[in-house]
Amino acid sequence: MKAIIKSLFIIVISLTALSCFAQGQDSFSPKEVYKSNDLIITQVAPNSFVHISFLQTNDFGNVPCNGLIVRNSNETIIFDTPTNNESSEELIKWVNQELNCKINAIIPTHFHNDCLAGLQAFNDHNIPSYAHVKTIALAKENDFVIPQNGFRDSLVLKVGDEIIMARFFGEGHTRDNIVGYFPSEKVLFRGCLIKEMNASKGFLGDANVEIWSSTVEDIKKRFPDVEIVVPGHGNHGNSSLLDYTINLFKTRHFGDKKISGLN
Repeated sequence: MKAIIKSLFIIVISLTALSCFAQGQDSFSPKEVYKSNDLIITQVAPNSFVHISFLQTNDFGNVPCNGLIVRNSNETIIFDTPTNNESSEELIKWVNQELNCKINAIIPTHFHNDCLAGLQAFNDHNIPSYAHVKTIALAKENDFVIPQNGFRDSLVLKVGDEIIMARFFGEGHTRDNIVGYFPSEKVLFRGCLIKEMNASKGFLGDANVEIWSSTVEDIKKRFPDVEIVVPGHGNHGNSSLLDYTINLFKTRHFGDKKISGLN
């Protein structure tokens, strides 16, 4: 009888510990871990960090631009460069010295300056770069620094004992926009393809607004368990950002007319 009671006690203690651990994971509070005039880094999960740099634009003023750092076993992978080489150097230094991590790869998610303009700094540190073949073609076309390695549909890279995924789902904000996903923390980085809550449509000069919603719908189907969604600009959130973006760009056809934004 004593053996049975002892076994039950051990089971209860184990379940309580697991419950506390799970609650600790669920209740992680985002916190700013670095800030300068040109770069802000916010930790959004135990091993996921949003880096924020700034881009001066004619139409939207000084725009904060998001990228993502994911970490495992003293290794990192970064999605999107900061908006210039100086801020990229600052980010690289922070990852190396403060996180004490190696950077395995930099992955620009499309060809605009808020994703690609700091690429030369990563090249100077011999950090491999990966991008969709369309991003490479558009970088060449615009005389930008060109990512080194291309992929067509999807890419999987190791970061420590974990993986990241990058995949092209279709056009939207640009012809080449891809999505990045960190499965171990269910973090989705979708750059400018995804809008923060209550955002406007933003810059549409290279967009395909007619299929934007369907592209995001495909992403939502592929990652149904996503917990953190990081847009290209503004605050991160959850899958509600996907729904907001889908509705923002949804178009209905009535005869020869198109009416956007209908549910």
